[in-house]
Amino acid sequence: MILFELFYTFLIIGLFTFGGGYSMIALIQSAVVDHHAWLTTQEFADILAISQITPGPVGINTATYAGYSAVIAEGYPTVVAVAGAVVASLAVLILPLTLILIVGRWLLKHKDQAPFDTIFKGLRLTVIGLIAAAALSLVPTAFSPTPTGTVTIFNLQLSIFNVIIFAAVFFLSLRKKASPILLILLSGLVGFLIY
Repeated sequence: MILFELFYTFLIIGLFTFGGGYSMIALIQSAVVDHHAWLTTQEFADILAISQITPGPVGINTATYAGYSAVIAEGYPTVVAVAGAVVASLAVLILPLTLILIVGRWLLKHKDQAPFDTIFKGLRLTVIGLIAAAALSLVPTAFSPTPTGTVTIFNLQLSIFNVIIFAAVFFLSLRKKASPILLILLSGLVGFLIY
């Protein structure tokens, strides 16, 4: 049944997630879009956008929405989809929480020793790579004129608006240190007005 597949999939994702929610996104995308084909890239991009603006950790939010959407995509009723959201959320948390409870205190005591320092430096680079991979894999979806790829003059103009919105948010975030909440609200307003 889908709930067992979700549990196993998100349990493995939770086991191999280092660096927080953003590094988890690449693993979730690989599992639900590429491996199981429960969602399309466009659906995953939409889930990721919703996960960013809802309260809570982005990785857990993404797991929750992906679990729900995967069950719906398989044709199950809403009640089972809610169970899928709960299963995905709990499964992605079980192993990291257990690991932290078991080794967290010991790890804090020995974190400055040479072997651990080297391991953490490698993990930091891995996390950056995972975040970059997730971001780059969503670029075609974010900038495409339509989900189907059909190009018309109007859709091409919308694609140009996507690039302008991205550039403006990137600039305001990086150079002006604008509030992410403000940027999300303004982007949503601009998107509503344009689209």
